[in-house]
Amino acid sequence: MASVTQEAVLAVLKRIAAPDGRGNVVSAGLVSDIAIEGGTVMFALTASPQHMRAMEMLRGAVEKAVLGIPGVSKAVVALTAERAPAKSEGQPAAGQRGSGIPGIRHLVAVASGKGGVGKSTTAVNLALALHSLGLRVAVLDADVYGPSIPKLFGLNGKPEASSEPGKKMKPMSRHGVEVMSIGFLVPEDTPMIWRGPMVMSALTQLLRETAWSPADVMVIDMPPGTGDVQLTLAQQTPLSGAVIVSTPQDLALIDARKGINMFRKVNVPVIGILENMSYFVCSRCGERHEIFGHGGAREEAARIGVPCLGEVPLDKELRLRSDAGEPVVASQPESLHTAIYRDVARQVWAALDGGQLARPAPRIVMENH
Repeated sequence: MASVTQEAVLAVLKRIAAPDGRGNVVSAGLVSDIAIEGGTVMFALTASPQHMRAMEMLRGAVEKAVLGIPGVSKAVVALTAERAPAKSEGQPAAGQRGSGIPGIRHLVAVASGKGGVGKSTTAVNLALALHSLGLRVAVLDADVYGPSIPKLFGLNGKPEASSEPGKKMKPMSRHGVEVMSIGFLVPEDTPMIWRGPMVMSALTQLLRETAWSPADVMVIDMPPGTGDVQLTLAQQTPLSGAVIVSTPQDLALIDARKGINMFRKVNVPVIGILENMSYFVCSRCGERHEIFGHGGAREEAARIGVPCLGEVPLDKELRLRSDAGEPVVASQPESLHTAIYRDVARQVWAALDGGQLARPAPRIVMENH
């Protein structure tokens, strides 16, 4: 079978008229970042907000045309566009958005202004804590450049094709939670050298071409930072709210503020801030050490008017269990960390679902000895 070339893809796309009458979609500059991997063709279509409805209708025709090229087995087309400014500066309340994904009630982003603050560990344990409350939960690993979710869940292998029309992928599952990640589809040591539109194409496929079961909450492990990928994902994914993860020191909080401001600019409610690596208690002497400082996230949350969801202590056992693919909420259900994550989960669900779990939980505190 002949290999698919970019020239062949462009030749087909040049036959498709642009929605605003400016020639074809190629000459109008709407096609970007074509990537070909085996029989899969991925690219982005760019449109202004006023033409998004037409482009949505056009996407199906474009995919069908590309699938007609000999050797093409799958076409993934992502729409990219700048969102029109909001009519009001006020933020919608958390839980007021539909997820846009069939069967999924709420999408919650777990985000950080920078890497290395424990965002993915938080996302996994938050998801498991929500599940422990009796909720149906799914997890999407949106960190395409550094997917950590497969390792944290102790999952490997490739997703199978479902029996549904359209050959959607079946999510992987562990501890009662469905999981999807680009890490299931590429070797662990393969770098993802993709530009923003290609990353969005991959995320669109993972989100919308996975045969998710009905779920109350989908936790999305966001990429760290506030670049193009993060902004586009926040704009184009109907998020119900965001949880910001930060360590206590000033440098991390500066970046956390950027993440908070990004979500606010695209009208995504910030549910609260979680302070990770908040303190360390010596297992021998019981003395408490505030290695990275302490209370910075609580002060920042009070400053901007959002809840501080909790303070997670630095702990060797949490790290060991994460590295082993045995998340602490699942493997140590009676531990201090599990109690903290469940407290966070109750607050998140109360924000999402209008207070069904709004009963105040006791604050978890490690006393000095």
